[in-house]
Amino acid sequence: MNEQTLFRQTRWRLASWYAGVMGIILAVSGLGVYEAIDHAHRTAADRELQAIAGRLHDNIEPTLQQPGEIPASAQRFLPDPCNSPSQCTETVRAAEHAPGEMFQGNYYIRLLDPSQDLVALAGLKPPGLISSSSASEWQFLKDRDKTRYRQVTLPLQNPNEQLWGYLQVGSSLKDSDRYLSSVRLALFAGLPLALGFVGVAGWWLAGRAMRPIRQSYQQMQQFTADAAHELRTPIAAAQATVESVLDLPQLSEAEARETLQTLDRQNQRLSQLIQDLLLLTRLDRQIQLKQNDACCLQDLVSDIAEELAALALSKKIQLLTDVQVDQPLWVNGDEAQLYRLVFNLVINAIQYTPEGGKVTLALDQQDQQAVIQVQDTGVGIVPEYQAKIFDRFYRVDSDRNRQTGGSGLGLAIASAISQTHGGKISVQSQPGQGSTFILSLPIGSVRQPTPTL
Repeated sequence: MNEQTLFRQTRWRLASWYAGVMGIILAVSGLGVYEAIDHAHRTAADRELQAIAGRLHDNIEPTLQQPGEIPASAQRFLPDPCNSPSQCTETVRAAEHAPGEMFQGNYYIRLLDPSQDLVALAGLKPPGLISSSSASEWQFLKDRDKTRYRQVTLPLQNPNEQLWGYLQVGSSLKDSDRYLSSVRLALFAGLPLALGFVGVAGWWLAGRAMRPIRQSYQQMQQFTADAAHELRTPIAAAQATVESVLDLPQLSEAEARETLQTLDRQNQRLSQLIQDLLLLTRLDRQIQLKQNDACCLQDLVSDIAEELAALALSKKIQLLTDVQVDQPLWVNGDEAQLYRLVFNLVINAIQYTPEGGKVTLALDQQDQQAVIQVQDTGVGIVPEYQAKIFDRFYRVDSDRNRQTGGSGLGLAIASAISQTHGGKISVQSQPGQGSTFILSLPIGSVRQPTPTL
C-alpha cells in the first residue's frame, strides 16, 4: 500500500468515526430536547387540567344529593349539558355563567354514577371518544379521528359522604401533538443535514490533523533513507578495504598499518555518525534541563576561539572574537550541548571560508536575550537553500562536505540544541558575500557558582 492510499484511507476512517460519534451525540441530544419539550407540554397541560378539574369539583360536590341525579344548582356549572353523547350536538355553545366559560373550546366534562355509567356530558363533544373507567386518575384517550385527549378523574361525594359518582375532565392534545409533530419533523430532517455538515467538517479536520503526521512520516522516511545511506558509506569503504587486502598474496607491515589506519578512520566516522543520531534522538524527546545548570557565554566563546585557533591558522583564516558585554552573561542550560552548538557554527564557517577570509564570533545582549553571531566571508548560501540547511543530512555542496568529512548533521544538531534551550537560530546570507548565523538564547535567572575554598 503506497503512502497516498494509506493516508487517504486513514483520513476516511477518521472522518467516518468523527461523523458517527457526532451523529450519536446529535441524535441523543435531539431525543433529549424532544423529551424535554414533550415533558414541558405534558406538565403544563396536566397542571392546567388539574386546576380546572379541582375548581369544578369544589363547585359541584356541595350541591349533590342522590347518586346519579344532577340538581339544577349543579347544572349551571356545566356548559350545554346532555345525558348521553347521542343527545349532544357537536357544536359547543357559549355558557352564560362564568364558571362554565373555562370549559369552552378544548375541554369536556363527564359525570358518571357509582357504576361508571354516563350521567351527563358537557363542554367539548369529541366524536366517538371511547369510554374510560375510573380506575386510573390520569389517562390518555383517543376519539374516532385519532385525536388524543388527556383526562383526569376525581371522585364525587354527597353531604352524607357517600360516593355520588365520578367527575372526568379532559382536554384535547391536538395543538400540542401538532407542535410536537413539527418538532419531530425538524429533528428528523435536521439530523441528516447536520450529519452532512459534520461529515464535511470531519473530512477537513482529519486532513488538518493528519498534515503534521504526514509531514513527520515523510521526514521519517527521508531520515531513514539518509541514515541508511550515511551508514552504508563507511561500512562499504571498510568492506572494500578488507576485500582488497584479502586479495593480496602477502601483506607487508606498512600495508597492514595503512589498512588499519583506513579502517580506523571509517570506524571513527561511523562512530561519530551514530553518536550524532543518538544525540538528535535525545533532543527530539525535548529532555528537560536542570534549572540549576548554568553556562557563562563569555567563557564559552573564549574556549571555542582558543580551541579552533589552530585550525583557522592552518587554513589561513582570521578567527576573531567580539564580546560587547562587560558583565558575565549566564544562560540556563547544558554547557556541553551549548558548547557543541556554537562549535558547530564556527567550524562550519571555517570550513566554508576560503584562504585569506575572516570568521568573527560575536557576543551581545538584546533585551533579555543573549545573541551570538558567527559571521564569515565565505561562499554564502543562495536564498532557496537557506530554509533547508538545518534539515538532517542536507548538503548544499555534497562533494565539498565529503572532503571535510561532514555528515550533514552539524546544523541540524545546532538547531535541535537551540530549540531544547528555548532559543532560536537563523541565517542571513548572500552568495559570494558570506553568511551570518544568529543564535538567540534567553538569559537565565541563575546564581553564579560560589567558589569553593
